[in-house]
Amino acid sequence: MRKILKSTKYVTIALSMDNQPYLVTLSHGYDEARNCIYFHCAKEGKKIDYIRANSRVWGVTFIDQGYKHGECNQLYSSVHFMGRVSFVEDLSEKTQAMQCMMKQLESNPEAMIAKLKPERLETTLIGRIDIEYMSGKKPEETS
Repeated sequence: MRKILKSTKYVTIALSMDNQPYLVTLSHGYDEARNCIYFHCAKEGKKIDYIRANSRVWGVTFIDQGYKHGECNQLYSSVHFMGRVSFVEDLSEKTQAMQCMMKQLESNPEAMIAKLKPERLETTLIGRIDIEYMSGKKPEETS
């Protein structure tokens, strides 16, 4: 499951406020040592309103390996997770979070990491999902 979280580019999280659901897909970086998912986003908007009202989230990511013709079987590996979102304030953790995301998302992460500026990170909103529970599915036919 950790390998899948570390290799995918996107997670979709389910949020809830006032008994109203909301789904949002995020690019992310998975920090295996901390068992958390980092993402960055705008400081305002529907997603932020939902998170501030209820920090508990449920999420999913998956790797689609196609449909197995003649067997009526979809080959995929998935990870479902539950956790709480908090917003990172500490500059050193923000730096580490951005490096984590860049290593997962960029084809040349070192070049992007070299461009990180502390003054820009100070104004960047970074969320952290601390994972409390994970489950997954991986059919035997998938690699």
